[in-house]
Amino acid sequence: MRHVYNDIGKRIRLKKILRDDKALIFAFDHGVEHGPKDFPEDRIDPRKIISIAIDSGVDAIMTTLGIASLTYDIWGGKIPMIIKLTGKTSLRPEKERLLQSVFGYVREAVAIGADAVAATVYWGSEYEDVMLDRWFSIRLTAERYGLPALQLAYPRGSAIKNMYDPEVVRYGVRAAVESGADLIKTYYTGSEESFRRVVETAAGVPILMSGGATREDPVDFLRDVKSVMRAGANGAVVGRNIFQHKDPGNMIKALLKIIHEDKEVDEVAHLVE
Repeated sequence: MRHVYNDIGKRIRLKKILRDDKALIFAFDHGVEHGPKDFPEDRIDPRKIISIAIDSGVDAIMTTLGIASLTYDIWGGKIPMIIKLTGKTSLRPEKERLLQSVFGYVREAVAIGADAVAATVYWGSEYEDVMLDRWFSIRLTAERYGLPALQLAYPRGSAIKNMYDPEVVRYGVRAAVESGADLIKTYYTGSEESFRRVVETAAGVPILMSGGATREDPVDFLRDVKSVMRAGANGAVVGRNIFQHKDPGNMIKALLKIIHEDKEVDEVAHLVE
């Protein structure tokens, strides 16, 4: 059976990102979402941390067009690039922080050499319909160019009391599936058992754990990742738990061993302690 060209392109690009159907994706869009305060002073230059991420073997990078353009000579031709096309700042009024705005276009991601695009939907937000409109615009355009679309499926809103509640996370994942996501990034629900139900809800769409805020004990973060991998997840999208760690390269190496080699936490904990 002959596939249409854009379907072939999407399959090829997904395989580049999900080698052996698993991936550690380095997330680096925090300068927009949280401001420069998120970065250690010696890593404020994005070229430094992007170089460490690539040298340490991450499977892909997810960042903005601006950062991708500043570092193209480092990542170009070496690693899949995922361009995040929505964003928000924490400078805007608090009541509007549950809205992700346009932060680039698919045509720009194609022009810069991206292998995928990404966008956030805050399921349950009062701005859900606005973000859905943007999501479908991004996904449909990406489809035309053969690019996979990663959805950051984050349940957040005034009616949601606990965005990490397994049933709430499952709802967000189901909505991501039904809105056509090729990859889904979502919250860790706190246990292997509960996250296994999240994976089941995805019905075969690759699920990646959101790294979230830096854990006080980095070994605890390794345990979280091990838990989701045991639950059947395809990997993790990690930012702060890497670039805020005292040794980002060793944190990456430890995560790669858990994700791709099925190593136990005790076997790699020495790398991050």
